[in-house]
Amino acid sequence: MSLLELHDVHARYGEVRALHGVSLTVAEGEVVSVLGPNGAGKTTTLRAVSGLVRTSGEITFDGRRIGRSAEGAARLGVAHVPEGRGTFPELTVWENLRLGAYTRRSADFERSLAPFPWLAERREQRAGTLSGGEQQMLALARALMSRPRLLLLDEPSLGLAPLVVRELFAIVRTLNEDEGLTVLVVEQNANVALDSSQRAYVLEAGRVALSGTATELRANESVRRSYLGY
Repeated sequence: MSLLELHDVHARYGEVRALHGVSLTVAEGEVVSVLGPNGAGKTTTLRAVSGLVRTSGEITFDGRRIGRSAEGAARLGVAHVPEGRGTFPELTVWENLRLGAYTRRSADFERSLAPFPWLAERREQRAGTLSGGEQQMLALARALMSRPRLLLLDEPSLGLAPLVVRELFAIVRTLNEDEGLTVLVVEQNANVALDSSQRAYVLEAGRVALSGTATELRANESVRRSYLGY
């Protein structure tokens, strides 16, 4: 069953058109990646799901149409970790985490932070003093505070060391496998993305150019040449 469906979605920033009829689906419990060059519309696709950009076409979540409201998407169970992490550097780790739970009357801190045991020890530390990898982990933990059904990840590996990237995606895979968390991830590192996904889409110039299973895309010559480096 599809948890998320985009059908003929167009998006624009003022007069600039960013998406030209994107259609994709994400099944419940699936990890799907979106690949493509800079400017292809990958980030805009996630922003469209989160209600952060003006769109036309249809976006449905669990059979319900998502409105053009970020708060509405969050209340339906969509959590978005934006490119650049989006943490609040002047707030403490704990204050950042509490902001992630604003849609819930009660927050299960212990369960949400189980993959990140070090965060409790750093609870009074300002987020801006954390390393880049630690800030990315904090952004992910903050998103999980809302107990989302769908996690949107935008370029989570950006600027991180390979070891941290592997750790981050290992946490995502564990959440998917153990808790059934559905994930839609935009990622420049195609090897990492395909390793962690069941299916993938390739966007080019605001349109879906290719789609298929991770295995199929790995075998595609144009994907290998353009995104996998061999």
